[in-house]
Amino acid sequence: MEIKLNDRTLNWSVKKIGVVGPGIVGMPMAALLADARIKIGTNDPAKVVVLQRNSKTSGWKVDAINAGKSVIGGIEPGLDDIVRKNVEDGILSASHDFNDLSDADVVLVSVQTDKKGLEPDYGPMFGALESLAEALTKKPAGNVPLIVFESTLAPSTMMTIMKPHFAKYGLEEGKDILLGNSPNRVMPGRLVERVISSDKLVGGLHPETPRMITEIYSKIVTNGKLFQTNSITAEIEKTLENAYRDVRIAFASEIVRYCDNQDIDYYQVRNMVNEMLAQTDKASSEPNAVPTGGLLIPNIGVGGHCLPKDGILLWWRKIESGADTSNSLIIHSRVINNASPKESVKLAEKTFGSIKGSSVALLGAAYRFNSEDTRNSPTLELGKLLKGMDCEIIIHDPYVKPDDQNILKYDLEDQFTNDLSGAVKDADYIFVCTAHQYYLDHFDDILADAQFAKGLFDGCNIYHENEISKIPYAYAGIGRGTKDPSDEFVKFVYDSFMNVDKGVANELNGLIEFFNKNYADSEFNKAQFPKVRELAHTCSTGCEIVKIAPVDDIPEYRGFSSELAKMASAAS
Repeated sequence: MEIKLNDRTLNWSVKKIGVVGPGIVGMPMAALLADARIKIGTNDPAKVVVLQRNSKTSGWKVDAINAGKSVIGGIEPGLDDIVRKNVEDGILSASHDFNDLSDADVVLVSVQTDKKGLEPDYGPMFGALESLAEALTKKPAGNVPLIVFESTLAPSTMMTIMKPHFAKYGLEEGKDILLGNSPNRVMPGRLVERVISSDKLVGGLHPETPRMITEIYSKIVTNGKLFQTNSITAEIEKTLENAYRDVRIAFASEIVRYCDNQDIDYYQVRNMVNEMLAQTDKASSEPNAVPTGGLLIPNIGVGGHCLPKDGILLWWRKIESGADTSNSLIIHSRVINNASPKESVKLAEKTFGSIKGSSVALLGAAYRFNSEDTRNSPTLELGKLLKGMDCEIIIHDPYVKPDDQNILKYDLEDQFTNDLSGAVKDADYIFVCTAHQYYLDHFDDILADAQFAKGLFDGCNIYHENEISKIPYAYAGIGRGTKDPSDEFVKFVYDSFMNVDKGVANELNGLIEFFNKNYADSEFNKAQFPKVRELAHTCSTGCEIVKIAPVDDIPEYRGFSSELAKMASAAS
């Protein structure tokens, strides 16, 4: 494959692919790249080497991978078999030594990013990038490695942070290396499926870079489409799709809190509004279905690595400039969603009475069903809140390890167990926090073992009529009102949702104008609202950004209005 770089043409070949960070992104990507037996410019399949720093918490992963084991827990169909097969065949291996990547032709960077206050925290990322850059200074003469960031990055990061970083080591973008980004769309519990089937963005700082990434990724993204763009567009779109989902959860939380106060069945409202939006899904009745409708499923909180931070990353540069965020739907959604654990306790006490000083079992430490991922888990926040109420808590999860770093971070290791019977046997109250299939399969065991329970709180929409009818004590759940919604209320929710949608579109357009004015160094590297909107629609979990439009009115129902809808109107 010929690559044109300024004044020269290269014959590109791929003999070695490095993957830095074998987490929920790096592990399936490495396994599938090895399994694809990629041959570009050579007759032999490219070897895939996974790099993991020899840290206390993750150093063990190298030996595990080299023994043919996936390092991802929970239920991950197909991944274990793919890893084992390709290690046995000598295509996939792992190492602690970054020098093993000095002759790599392609390097995927899959190190997590976080936020620190109102800015990105790239500390762990640069711990790896410094070692990677040092290794690449020893690259063979004439080799121009392609470095692809799978991590989610704040808009402008590729141009203003990654490019200068490598330049410090004498690695000039477009000459010595090529920098690209292809932010992941994986989902715990469906990692292999999501890599293979999800549409994927491929961006770069140089026009040739997206074409090169496409050549490789087309071998593994076999049931999805690859969309080529520039780096800043990929950065904007990825942070947008998570920020928009966070906004939709916040709006759903506003509506469900009103419904719970008025004893209205939220799930009837949800289904009717989503019908009006032509965005229906099965998540109202199937707890292991991924919500993709307009109005989402509110739980005890919003966890995971992406949603709690990506709105901040999207806004970072504009916040840094001193911009006013008081009417930002994206920023305010964090306030609404962060209140969910406290709101869940209030809702439980509405049915159970005060639970202060009680024994409470929290079922599900992972933030997502059938996963071991505890990052930003609202269960841990709920546990912290209940401990502050003098409750004696115990947290159970069938997939999370007792030495999980987030369990340790919250100082909850003494309150954590993998023993379900032991978790519920002395509990006064049971809060089901994560919709693991395990808690459906063991529902009868929970009832049998919880001999002293006074109430069960469903905080994740896991139990429905068949299960609820068997519960021999008080039951409460988010959105489980008994009254049918009026047509007037359903229309109010629909109109409010449409205003919020328009508010997000208008906010996005303002951010794009800001990025183009301050960070685009060429026409190729500009973002365009229609293109971002088009790419957002490729997100499989629903990111239907509407066209820019004014928000003139504020819908109201019996004195109640959505805070987000009011902000959309004020900003407009």
